[in-house]
Amino acid sequence: MNSSNHSKPLTHPVLEQYFPVLSWLRSYSRQDLHGDIIAGIITAILLIPQAIAYAMLADLPPQLGLYASILPPLIYVLLGTSRTMSVGPVSIAAIMIASALTTPEIAELGSPVESAVILAMEGGLILLFMALLRMGGLVNFISHPVLTGFTTGAAILIIFSQLPHLMGIAKPQCELDATCYVQSLSQFNPYTLALGLGSLFILLLFAKGMTPLLKKWSLPSPIIMAVSKSAPLIVVIVTTILATHFDLSENHNVKIIGAIPAGLPTLHFDFVISDKWRLLLPYAGFIALIAYVESVAIAKVTAMMRNQRIDANQELIALGGCNIVSAISGGMSVAGGFSRTMVNYSAGARTQMAMLIAIFILSLAVIFFTDWFALIPKVTLAAIILIAIYPLVKIKNIYHTWSYDRDDGIAELATFLGVLFLGIEQGLMLGILFTIAATLRKTSQPHIAVVGRIPNTDHYRNIKRHQTETWDNLLLIRIDENITFSNIGFIEDFLINELTSHKNLEHIVFILTSVSHIDTTALEALENIKQSLEKQGITLHLAEVKGPVLDKLEQSRFLEQLKPGLVFFSTHEAVDRLTKDLQG
Repeated sequence: MNSSNHSKPLTHPVLEQYFPVLSWLRSYSRQDLHGDIIAGIITAILLIPQAIAYAMLADLPPQLGLYASILPPLIYVLLGTSRTMSVGPVSIAAIMIASALTTPEIAELGSPVESAVILAMEGGLILLFMALLRMGGLVNFISHPVLTGFTTGAAILIIFSQLPHLMGIAKPQCELDATCYVQSLSQFNPYTLALGLGSLFILLLFAKGMTPLLKKWSLPSPIIMAVSKSAPLIVVIVTTILATHFDLSENHNVKIIGAIPAGLPTLHFDFVISDKWRLLLPYAGFIALIAYVESVAIAKVTAMMRNQRIDANQELIALGGCNIVSAISGGMSVAGGFSRTMVNYSAGARTQMAMLIAIFILSLAVIFFTDWFALIPKVTLAAIILIAIYPLVKIKNIYHTWSYDRDDGIAELATFLGVLFLGIEQGLMLGILFTIAATLRKTSQPHIAVVGRIPNTDHYRNIKRHQTETWDNLLLIRIDENITFSNIGFIEDFLINELTSHKNLEHIVFILTSVSHIDTTALEALENIKQSLEKQGITLHLAEVKGPVLDKLEQSRFLEQLKPGLVFFSTHEAVDRLTKDLQG
């Protein structure tokens, strides 16, 4: 018995809270390792070309994407609460970085690499500051429609930014001139376009048709997953061989990545003395916010599939640490990547050990194969970005949102159009403002119903929706919203309108089933309403008051002033008592 007790693993609740890696290491098994090895290899296959591609998307040297895929994921392994999320460069953050770096006041300062590193550092510090304030719940303040409109708009911007790479032309300087843009694209490089279309074909073939085909051959699931997810690496290898064999770079002006420094990233702090920090801070805030919201959303998706838990505040710490380490090691801003995370999860990853294996493979590649990376055609990376981004374009979702809730639909559409025509940060702010405005409008004009009793029952419903019985001397009013300074005027107007159509009233009952809070302004207004009704010979009562609301009312003078009005446990009790009084 004693030996059995001594063999149990020791738990460290405090350490596990800040280093979640300990929670899964305690129970790590050989079966977990088997799944993690396969997932790590498959994730590395996707991670290498994506890291380079997203650096290109941000108009940065490729090593910034590679460096951001080595040490930052290692920090997440130690601090993150998701067991399958893959942290590294992501498309949305990359396009936001590109947007920030092309801002005139920042671009004229030069050194985009230094600016990108500062963005990562500032973003990390912002996330850690949010963690200090325990603002993990901030993820709930950006509505899903706004986030969808934002990602759709950003994805379309990314697609247009990659079309010049796909066609082998310089980036058009056309702004919103569609004719100019089309004319620029018409001057395409046929060799570049051929490589790009071939890459797109292979990527689409693997994405749509390879898995069903391999399943028909009854191959093991790990092999099917490995083959179907290896398309990015295959197109990189094939196009690089073709470009090298036919010397397309020299003879036909097919752009390649160029030299990449070999070796692991080194830590440096040169950027600390830069004078760009203040200018970059607003952009870093937006990038950090979106990185956090998307990362937590992705982490929750995979965690729910396995009945695991995500600690939103700990994610702030983990992602903050990842971005700080990325900056120190010369990388770009990082977040949880949706496509990599889903590949990691689908490939059988059980824990973050899969990411350790992927990091090891990537490190070997950065040490020994950077000369080969230098020969990769840029058009291939553009194709990889296009295929990864296309699922984020959800224009139909705007229509569906609009059909269900017009306010959410307007917010989603405004965000989408704002991102396209005003800018990424401006579009996001516009969507948030529309959401806040819609919320304020809804709370300032709450749903209020006059209710009556369903005949021969104890149920009370809206008289406009159901056949009910009512009383000439008794009015039941249900308020379906918290009562605050923003809506008490609307409630007063509603009551005045009802009083004009009910001439013989003796009792009014406010049914507060849906009221969880009454603020000070509203409480004073209720006192005035009570006094006004009393002068008209009408008694005000309350029914179905929630405990927390009743506790606060008892701390004020309101219940004393309400007399002879009463507080009833239920609407039926109020009706039973008051109708008897009326009959008596």
